[in-house]
Amino acid sequence: MDLDVPAGPGLPEGLVIPDVELVERFSRSPGPGGQSVNTSDTRVELLWDPSASSVLDDRQRARILAREPGTIAVVAHEHRSQHRNRMAARERLAAQVRELLAPPPPPRRPTKPTRGSKERRLEAKRQRGTTKRLRGSVDD
Repeated sequence: MDLDVPAGPGLPEGLVIPDVELVERFSRSPGPGGQSVNTSDTRVELLWDPSASSVLDDRQRARILAREPGTIAVVAHEHRSQHRNRMAARERLAAQVRELLAPPPPPRRPTKPTRGSKERRLEAKRQRGTTKRLRGSVDD
């Protein structure tokens, strides 16, 4: 079953990762379960190597490898059924790929405070100083 990554920032058409590029490993889960928790292999580890992927272009591959070098691994073990853990791992991998392919946010452009905001700040400081000065000792 191929992994469908929905469209998002940096990924306008979406992405479909073929099942042959995904590696699933199963092991015993330490998560919730009943009497058979120690005997069923419900923990799922999903691995994907973006450097060897055929669905990425060079720009996308460079963006992913700059942020996450090597193989991307996702683990799911919160459900009792192996099938639900497989679906959860696939959803997490799709979300992570979408996040890695998103362009970085634009840099912050520093701004100066306006004249009105400076005046309001100084007036508030004067008011506070006056209030504190009036709290002083009273002369008889």
